[in-house]
Amino acid sequence: MPARPDDDPRVARIVTLYEALSPAQLPRLAEIYTEDARFKDPFNEVQGLTAIRRIFEHMYATLDGPRFVIHERVLQGSACFLTWDFVFSMKSGGRGTVTVRGASHLVLAADGRIALHRDYWDVAEELYEKLPLLGALMRFLRRRLAAG
Repeated sequence: MPARPDDDPRVARIVTLYEALSPAQLPRLAEIYTEDARFKDPFNEVQGLTAIRRIFEHMYATLDGPRFVIHERVLQGSACFLTWDFVFSMKSGGRGTVTVRGASHLVLAADGRIALHRDYWDVAEELYEKLPLLGALMRFLRRRLAAG
């Protein structure tokens, strides 16, 4: 019988590192990503461990207290799917704590590290609508375009 996602050591290692991620932990990304891993989210599309690390360095440089909270794990063969909350505050003060809800599709290499990481989240709903000026415009557009 295959391991449940909660019991699988590959997934456990990934989730543990992501939930404890901090600037000091960034060198440990090599433990969960292959050297030539590909990463894509709504703002970035890169390949290679160095480029992936740069994304996280930028995240820590521009946001206050960013952290990931993993909620669900699905594992089938080398494909893993995680749902998560990304919680942070804007360095500019902004509107307090922001929570972005999303999901990651991971493809694991033979050694259990991530070879492909693709994040899915609604930029308009989860981020733009929470920004002061742009948020008002996005909410207006959503109301105008909604059916009924």
